[in-house]
Amino acid sequence: MRSSGRRLLAAVVGGTLLLAGCSGDGDKSPTRPAAADLANKSAPQQPVPRGKGSKVPDDFNGDGARDLVLDALAHRGQGDDPGIGIVYGSRGGLVPGARQLLTAHAQGARTKGQLPAAFESEASCDLDEDGFTDLVVSTDPPYDGQGRPPVPLQILFGSPTGLTGKAVKLQVPARARLGNDWADQPVCGDFDGDGANDLVLHASGAHLTYLRGPFTRKGAPRAAGKPITAPGNDLATGAPAVDVNDDGYDDLVVRAEGRASKGSLVLGGPKGPNRTGVLFPASTDVAFGAFGRSKDLDAALAAPDGIALRYDVPGTARAKIGVRNATVHAGDLDGDGRSELVVGGGGPGEVWVYRGRAGGLAANATATVVPARVGKGTVQILQVADFDGDRRADLVVRTAWGQGRDRVEVYPGRTGTEGPVSRKPGVGFSTVGFR
Repeated sequence: MRSSGRRLLAAVVGGTLLLAGCSGDGDKSPTRPAAADLANKSAPQQPVPRGKGSKVPDDFNGDGARDLVLDALAHRGQGDDPGIGIVYGSRGGLVPGARQLLTAHAQGARTKGQLPAAFESEASCDLDEDGFTDLVVSTDPPYDGQGRPPVPLQILFGSPTGLTGKAVKLQVPARARLGNDWADQPVCGDFDGDGANDLVLHASGAHLTYLRGPFTRKGAPRAAGKPITAPGNDLATGAPAVDVNDDGYDDLVVRAEGRASKGSLVLGGPKGPNRTGVLFPASTDVAFGAFGRSKDLDAALAAPDGIALRYDVPGTARAKIGVRNATVHAGDLDGDGRSELVVGGGGPGEVWVYRGRAGGLAANATATVVPARVGKGTVQILQVADFDGDRRADLVVRTAWGQGRDRVEVYPGRTGTEGPVSRKPGVGFSTVGFR
């Protein structure tokens, strides 16, 4: 998921930490491509399998298998937004042919009779408690610059056939807004501990809008009060929030303002995210994982001068990895109960993996992944999460080069002495054929 313009400046929080196994019913998953087919630019189109609902993250069709959201797509057009790609999963992992293209023209909701031009994914979780993950997208509604702007966020609801139908506009009550800032930067999480997913947005002037779930199919929250005072203006977005201090309430990171600024952990509670916890150094990206010193969560904070490690948040143990201007993700690649730290930007197109150990992260990278076309394009870590249901996270990267060409590769997590992640992709495809 990506950020767009001023409205979505914050960096991505690290990958999902508790990796659920698949629980799909029946054997109606689409056919996974044979090894010889994996080199094809685009797999043949296949139908999206029907599901009955699940608790697996990012399972838009509810079949018990995790799906992949792709904002960056190979695009040969001039100026228009290519849309959002969805690749659906199966018991054996992602199936490139079972895919879907979401566009503002086809799925966007109109504002004042006008369709949005932009359509970008921002957050995903089951907002209406029906067992199907929903997708929050950012749009560009018409605005003349006078007074309070319209809410730019829309919701696409999951269903047995995936993300189908038209989006609905997220309803943010007037009492939950402040000033004339955009209501944006959505973060999913259960911030009040009632079991339902909520949304937190940026309000204005260092305040948060807190929308309590569940949400109706018309995009309305169960409740919303006055904006909450926050320690900054920029929320760390891109993944559901996590319960950092294990008190039953999800927490989130809020930065003072700007791309590399100091941040604070805002703690959830019975009344939502209204308590400021530990302070973090300036960073551009944050990942939470159980890297190994204890069962508590740790934080990796990427900054222009390196990656700062904070063990047992809010503990006092400190360490640093000297990789500058990196992106960070966390996930248990080898299934040992400890998270690995996955770092992008550490070399010319390479992805580095730092293994979790009893004493904390290894000081040096224990595995290096070199995606396709390195040296000819840019490499982006898309996600670190379990896509094949083996309770080990997988590494998904995208390499883009030239005019409208790309390659998405899935590197399976693995056990043993050869390293926590395979050096060869199990699945590879291009987004050129998405339609």
